[in-house]
Amino acid sequence: MRGVFAVIMAAVVCAATTGTATAVPERDGADQGAYPDVLDRRGTPERAEPPKSNPVNVFSDAGAWHAYALPAAGDTAHYGGFTGPLYLAQEALWNLSAAFTRISLADAETGAAIGFPAEPAPETHAYPGHLTQTYRLPGLELGLDLRFVSDRSAMVRARVRNVSAHPRAIRVSWAGELLRHIAEPVRSAPRLRADRDGVRVGFAEVREPGRFVTEGTEDFRVVHPEPVSTVVTGDGYRTTRRDALRLTPGAASELAWGESYTFTAAERAREAGTLRVALAAPGAAADRVNQRWREYLRRGLAGIAPGNRRTAVKAIETLITNWRGPAGDLHHGGITPSLTNRDFAAGYWPWDSFKEAVGVSRFAPGLAESVLRSVYEHQLTAATPGRGQDAGMLPDVMMYRADSPGVNLRNTKPPLGAWAVWQTYRQSHDPAFLREMYPKLLAQHEWWFRNRDHDHDGFAEYGATVDPLNHDDASRLEAAAWESGMDDAPRFDKGTGMRVLANQDARGRVVGYSLNQESVDLNAYLVADKRYLAEIARVLGEHTRAGQLIRQADDLAARIRATMYDDRTGFFHDVDIATHRPLTERGKGTEALIPLWARVAAPAQAAGVRRSLVDPDQFATAVPFPTVARNSDRFDPDGYWRGTAWVDQAYFGIRALEEYGYAGDARRARDRLLAGAEGLSGNAPIRENYNSVTGAGRNATNFSWSAALVLTMLADLH
Repeated sequence: MRGVFAVIMAAVVCAATTGTATAVPERDGADQGAYPDVLDRRGTPERAEPPKSNPVNVFSDAGAWHAYALPAAGDTAHYGGFTGPLYLAQEALWNLSAAFTRISLADAETGAAIGFPAEPAPETHAYPGHLTQTYRLPGLELGLDLRFVSDRSAMVRARVRNVSAHPRAIRVSWAGELLRHIAEPVRSAPRLRADRDGVRVGFAEVREPGRFVTEGTEDFRVVHPEPVSTVVTGDGYRTTRRDALRLTPGAASELAWGESYTFTAAERAREAGTLRVALAAPGAAADRVNQRWREYLRRGLAGIAPGNRRTAVKAIETLITNWRGPAGDLHHGGITPSLTNRDFAAGYWPWDSFKEAVGVSRFAPGLAESVLRSVYEHQLTAATPGRGQDAGMLPDVMMYRADSPGVNLRNTKPPLGAWAVWQTYRQSHDPAFLREMYPKLLAQHEWWFRNRDHDHDGFAEYGATVDPLNHDDASRLEAAAWESGMDDAPRFDKGTGMRVLANQDARGRVVGYSLNQESVDLNAYLVADKRYLAEIARVLGEHTRAGQLIRQADDLAARIRATMYDDRTGFFHDVDIATHRPLTERGKGTEALIPLWARVAAPAQAAGVRRSLVDPDQFATAVPFPTVARNSDRFDPDGYWRGTAWVDQAYFGIRALEEYGYAGDARRARDRLLAGAEGLSGNAPIRENYNSVTGAGRNATNFSWSAALVLTMLADLH
């Protein structure tokens, strides 16, 4: 990591860092305190296994693999604690507890408990970078805050103030209970144990891919820097501080403790040092976290109108909560699609990562670089066992373990890598990063024309790899649709004359499969890829190669204009591989946006597409732009890629209109998106996609690529 982000994160990790919040948030710099509760982070888990879409908008930071929330109003049983934690068993979400570390206070002289009353209700807030709670108890005030000091550890601080007229002696303890699954072997996996300095949960080895995977080395522990004693009873524990707090009237005392979730003994050793430093000076640790978040806000909110800043902060928070630090076979920090969705919590998808990097680069360019490294680290090479023919390809998804069944080598995703690298460079100004990524980008680009151009005519097709799971045409067709990123779009429907073709190398070996249709979005992406590669080549001094790439891009763009635009419909379409006839009978979809976004379309062609984009019966729906035209007989506003509105498609459409001078249309589309899509205002989460007619949020909550491109659009809004 380089630049400002690198300096700050070096302080966070090496100096053992940050993690504490104060009950009253700081109001300096970019003013984190100006953005309370942009997301409602209140809620308590009720069972060990969360539902597929977790209703609790958890908070995580710094790349941690665990997360917390605030107790809901009236949930007195869990007052005094941060709810959770939620944690990742390599590739699956689980709740360790309803609230594992609840603080309790008692009068040290009488032993009488000082309970948490329903009234007055506590003040609970989620600010950028930390959670806070403030309780008013009989004669006392209690403040709690939680921050992450590293990619494995959170730090919690408690501040107890005597607001009575008499001296007080207060006994402090902490308690919690495990949430257990109903079925074995997961039920018995967590093992609660007392420690000299707190309590820990070890985990048995369990191999249930997609549900619960542990090596037997994972560990969650709570560490107190002062002398404590812990008693474990069944699935519950109580830790008691040896010395009582003695407070004169008006006096306050602060406590701090650490909560770490680690995968290996080496990580635990590192975190022991992290917490030692943080707990020795918790105020300084908190300041380091505040500094990092002020830098995020300073950069991320630059140029954004005041009325849009809460939405921008929500986008930043969403991306940071979905950040995972290096772990297992994921050697670089990356961003997962959604920590609140079981299917999207633990893997890296290049289709997502490219967009995430573009958004993140606006406020943390070093993290954006890491996000891109996290996918290119797994790029196949000629030396990859059994996959040498796919040298240059990026797997569709990588997981904590490279041998996980969740890893997908059946297909890749559209080539947006050079775009993402270039946009990141524009923020980081780091030519070394370009030099590092350039050969990887070239290898990926060349793979498309080597393995996905069936008739070697310079047009590529979506397809599938030679893979045991691509064992027949039905599975290859499925992989090809996934490769487009538009999984169930009507242009991939069965019964449309679509076939799968085997691609062979010069020696007659099958090296992959293509659909018998050449897709307009794929080839427009490849034009853009060539142009961004040329920009990178120029910065690196490779002017001859840059010139070659520009000539190739211009040639491919001309062929797209000549072949893939239909004058009758005024729209771009995929074409039949044999006849190069536009497949107009499959209807209109947002794949036609990409030739405009990539500056491929002729002005008259762009005008034709624009007529469809501003038509309320086609693409100018309440939330623009549905993936299928509204007047299509295949339109379904709740269908996955069959009429829902996705933020990435809205981004491409808005940029497409801007590229061809339709600034007013672009602005109106952007205004409809911001006003109509649930969660872009208020404190609900940003969603994976939206009902394009009603604006209702669909599928995953707290979705990263939506957040990334919302932030990008807001920064570009004039």
